[in-house]
Amino acid sequence: MNNVDLNNSTDLKKLFNIFPSDIKLILDNHPNKHEVLEIVLDLGKRAEARFLNRTEYISKRNVSWQDLDYIVRHIGKFNDDNRAGIEKTLHRISCICNREGLIIGLTCRVGRSILGPISFIRDYLNEEKSFLILGKPGVGKTTIIREMARVLSDEFGKRVIIIDTSNEIAGDSNIPHSSLGRARRMQVKKSKFQHNIMLEAVENHMPEVIIIDEISTELEVLAARTIAERGVQLIGTVHGTTLSNLIRNPVLVELIGGLQYVTLSDDEAKRRGSQKSILERRMNSSFDIALEVSDRDEWTVHNNIGKSVDLLLQEKDSTGQVRTRTQINNLKIKTQREYDLSAVTPQKNWRNTQTLNPLVNNNSKESWKRSLKKGFKAGISNEKPFKIYCYCLSSKLFETLNLGKYLNYSLTTKLNEANLVLGPQKYFEENQSFLNEIKAQKIPIYSLDVINIQEMICLIKTMLYLNLRRVE
Repeated sequence: MNNVDLNNSTDLKKLFNIFPSDIKLILDNHPNKHEVLEIVLDLGKRAEARFLNRTEYISKRNVSWQDLDYIVRHIGKFNDDNRAGIEKTLHRISCICNREGLIIGLTCRVGRSILGPISFIRDYLNEEKSFLILGKPGVGKTTIIREMARVLSDEFGKRVIIIDTSNEIAGDSNIPHSSLGRARRMQVKKSKFQHNIMLEAVENHMPEVIIIDEISTELEVLAARTIAERGVQLIGTVHGTTLSNLIRNPVLVELIGGLQYVTLSDDEAKRRGSQKSILERRMNSSFDIALEVSDRDEWTVHNNIGKSVDLLLQEKDSTGQVRTRTQINNLKIKTQREYDLSAVTPQKNWRNTQTLNPLVNNNSKESWKRSLKKGFKAGISNEKPFKIYCYCLSSKLFETLNLGKYLNYSLTTKLNEANLVLGPQKYFEENQSFLNEIKAQKIPIYSLDVINIQEMICLIKTMLYLNLRRVE
């Protein structure tokens, strides 16, 4: 593995050296200089240093034209997206221009090579899956893909190529920064041609992994989809904090399969418990795993983007894992919005509550486990699988609840195999002939009034205790 300066002291000095002497002196002597994220200079205003949770002035005077000109002469050329860099560093300098094209503001972002961020997802790296990384600007997406490039190229021995449009990933030099390990870098002359370089990398250099920072245009999305279809592992970043943001983005939504309106038949709409016109994914996602980077110590991992998007389109909670790094550098994992069935109590609007099992008001896990072993009073044993016929209910509701660890059950579409029938009360009332057919076969029927995830949790737990309203 290449020797990476974890303190980035040398690179930080190179950044400070581009500033006028009075600002450089303040930065050199600042007690928290290794924590600075950005240095901002605007014409006629005092220079600022931005940290993770605060901003402070680092000069007593206002920035002048001469200050801006001094800095510009000590850095590389600005490209078409108004970004420049410093030779052999990871720092990025972005400019603000007036209508005449003169620079009136600079944002100097500190670039750091840090070991350790991908400890959050190291268990997924050897699965050859494609990653889509989401997060707001400055949260550390580029730092993440930089270390992923090093680990995949050095430790896993893969052929990795980075498409580096702004020279932000590998630095503003013909020689990529040492923090990338053996990964190769392809530079992009103009940002509008990034999609061409993406395809060129696949066609000319036989990569196993392609890494792209800031996918944003329709052509780049199309190129990403093309790369994914060619069997190349793809790692990309986009701006947006969650998958929900991506679904609402008309361009980037194509990365996760695109959307289309589907009109359901009356029977199918009743079965799903939804409207007749619904949104669905049009095709498979170009990526397998989505990483929502909330901050540097908390990520949400969706290990099946397609499933998470489908649930979000049905206005249900996604199935991501929240992974948090503790103060002692341990990794804590919990299921996002995890439903704890042991903590759910029956709602007051359920009928026949006077017949509840005595354990119902005791939410301890031991009582919950003991009640499961007892099974149904109606004679359906929990020792062997029982079959549920869902009438006008989506089977995905059961998948979302992950009841396999609580119940030994399966879903069936054949009424004569069912041990019980489950569905919304109003649909039973509308289909009297079907109701008579069920009764003729003497299959227990249970119903609910409201169809949503929280009610389903109450429904299933109540079903275990036979607290559901029986359809007579």
